[in-house]
Amino acid sequence: MDNCKDLECSIDCSNEPVAQMRARVCNGRLMVHFFIISMLWIIVSSAGFVNAQEFNPSQTGSVQNTSLSDNEAWQNTARRAEEAIAAGRASSEAFEELRTQLVTWREKFRKGQSTNQSSINTLQAQITALGPKPDGVEEAPEIAAKRTEMEQRMGLLVAPVQSAEVSYSQADGLIRAIDEIIRRRNTAVLLELGPTPVNPNHWKTGLDAAGSTLHSLVNEFKTSWSSSSQQVRMKQNLPVIVVLLLFAFALLLRGRYWAERLTLSVQAKNRTSARWLMAFLLSFAQLILPLIGIMLLEQAAYATEMIGVRGDIVVSAMVEMAVIFMVARWLAGRVFPKSEHVAPPLNLVTRHRTKGRFFASSLGFLIGLNGLIDAISQFENWSIQALVVLVFPVLLLAGYAMLRLSRLLGQHVENERGDDPEYSYRNRITHYLGRIVFVLAIAGPFLALVGYFQAAQSIVFPAAISLGLLAFLLVLHRLISEVYALLVGSVEKAREALIPVLLSFAMVLAALPVFALIWGVRRADLFEIWARFKTGFSIGDARISPSDFLTFALVFVVGYILTRLVQGTLRSTVLPKTKMDVGGQNAIVSGLGYIGIFLAAVVAISSAGIDLSSLAIVAGALSVGIGFGLQNIVSNFVSGIILLVERPISEGDWIEVGDEMGIVRNISVRSTRIETFDRTDVIVPNSDLVSGVVTNWTRGNSVGRVIVSVGVAYGTDTKRVEGLLRTIAEAHPMVLANPAPLVLFSGFGADSLDFEIRAILRDVNWKLSVNSDMNHEIARVFAEENIEIPFAQRDVWLRNPEALKQDVE
Repeated sequence: MDNCKDLECSIDCSNEPVAQMRARVCNGRLMVHFFIISMLWIIVSSAGFVNAQEFNPSQTGSVQNTSLSDNEAWQNTARRAEEAIAAGRASSEAFEELRTQLVTWREKFRKGQSTNQSSINTLQAQITALGPKPDGVEEAPEIAAKRTEMEQRMGLLVAPVQSAEVSYSQADGLIRAIDEIIRRRNTAVLLELGPTPVNPNHWKTGLDAAGSTLHSLVNEFKTSWSSSSQQVRMKQNLPVIVVLLLFAFALLLRGRYWAERLTLSVQAKNRTSARWLMAFLLSFAQLILPLIGIMLLEQAAYATEMIGVRGDIVVSAMVEMAVIFMVARWLAGRVFPKSEHVAPPLNLVTRHRTKGRFFASSLGFLIGLNGLIDAISQFENWSIQALVVLVFPVLLLAGYAMLRLSRLLGQHVENERGDDPEYSYRNRITHYLGRIVFVLAIAGPFLALVGYFQAAQSIVFPAAISLGLLAFLLVLHRLISEVYALLVGSVEKAREALIPVLLSFAMVLAALPVFALIWGVRRADLFEIWARFKTGFSIGDARISPSDFLTFALVFVVGYILTRLVQGTLRSTVLPKTKMDVGGQNAIVSGLGYIGIFLAAVVAISSAGIDLSSLAIVAGALSVGIGFGLQNIVSNFVSGIILLVERPISEGDWIEVGDEMGIVRNISVRSTRIETFDRTDVIVPNSDLVSGVVTNWTRGNSVGRVIVSVGVAYGTDTKRVEGLLRTIAEAHPMVLANPAPLVLFSGFGADSLDFEIRAILRDVNWKLSVNSDMNHEIARVFAEENIEIPFAQRDVWLRNPEALKQDVE
């Protein structure tokens, strides 16, 4: 008869079904412990789910100090593993221990694959430098000798690496075989058909077991009470017991009430992030004060000296149950708050939030009660029939509480949807979560009734604990959002910000292993996933690991930041002190940015040790397709570089391209943004600016010419008109005196004598304004001088006017 141990639980395996049941129940109890501890652990965990040393399988095992050269020790371990796998009769605990040793060896072999790597690379470079052996020509003796020597050295250097690769594959295969055996056994345990709790023949067994335990507790207390020495010690401790009880009952009965009143008083005022955070911190007193009361009550019980072995088991389990209940009640208060002045996570009315607090707290109590029954059953060695009968009511009530909580989730979705028939993403997730909880709440008790009690326990209690962990993550998400809102000083900015979302996403990733453990995933499986993750993946002959990716990201980010710093220094400090125009300064800053980013990427790839030479053939093949499919983009890219280097146009220039005219606002590698005088942006491909006709009104300088046309009536003194127009042009402040403005008598029009003012302006950007000013002045001066500006007049001749006269008659 073997004694099987699963973590902290010791199980007598003489009765295999009972042992399997208790092991499963024990795992559930440990998951409850793990959930309580993980609440604080997730807060301080920002990446990953365990400490690296805790997660390194090589830190455990009995062959840790065995060197790689000890091939005999490895062969013995591999032989024992192969024999155990072939027989398949070893216990799961023995397989786990053997697996730990294999994982240790595999880690050593993985490290051994990089043995002599630097020497191999150096020698390979020397062999490559010699080149291939010439065909049909005898190689020089000294070169041939050198080549032979290098090949022999290469064989000696590569031998340990090849041996490590072979052994690594063997160890990995053995580990996979052991994992398959253990998973098959766990699946068989879950699908095992056991006794049903509705069988009346089992009821007496369950009641007798509970009665026997209670009778043993009473006898244990009587035995302790009958001991005179224990009575003397109890009387000596009586003052301490009284003080402990007074403080314990005060904290248990009024501590949470005091803390809750203080929290509600803070929340009763205006809604701000600072007040929410203050209320959140104060809400911890609702959890801490009752917990202190429980600990004082426990110390008072032990101070009586009347607690025996069974009493110690019961008291410890009851303290654990109280802790779980109080944590569940605290989470329920955060998810279903009492205060109307706090925006609740779920859109529920007051009476629904009250139900939510009740059922969530009840679920925590039932989880703790299941742990209490489990602890007693292990100590008393209850039969599987008794355990099924006594746990089934707890299972049934837990399923009912989950059912009511699923209905509240559905009510939240309905309240959020309102008249909108479409679900938002968050509400869609909540809707599916409520449906899943509903199904699990019904499936668990049903499986227990049929007789699959272990499967039922593996569904209901992990689902309940998962709801608690989800509630905790929801509270943490709200905490992150409020802290960020306090930092930025705006709730609206915090809602639209990306940082809180990324932090919440990282928090959810950190919680995934906890969910896996809650649902019965072996720790060894998580270790295996982590080991595979650390190993990385292969692209061609290059292997990329997480450390390589982090190195690449870190070096690239540093290079990018340095590039931006240099750009900012040039733009604000160095270039403004030069005689270079603004367009040239922008071209230098932009070109430096592209070069810096390219160099940062190259240095990051080199620092990460990523060898992309094996992708050269693939890249060459892809380049052909890219050349045909992206030729317009490549053309615009090259044109953008030409614009930045040659600078036929610069930012701030007034240009005309086709039918578009405006100010150049930005030149990128693909296109140029032009702001028209209508204040609209026109995106012009760079290739059009390089290959097409572009008019640059301000290239080099802002001096330009304006032409103002005007006509006067026939018979007007043309010399007089010319003098007046010249005076008007010379009087305008934007017109240059040298060269002087010119007035031209351009010709004889159909209705007028046509004149033009042609003047050079200081800034052609004022062309339209100057044109308007001159027209106003011409109209004023011509009116004062009685000079007529004619307009077109037409005489209409009718060929047959008598026809109109006949129509009138």
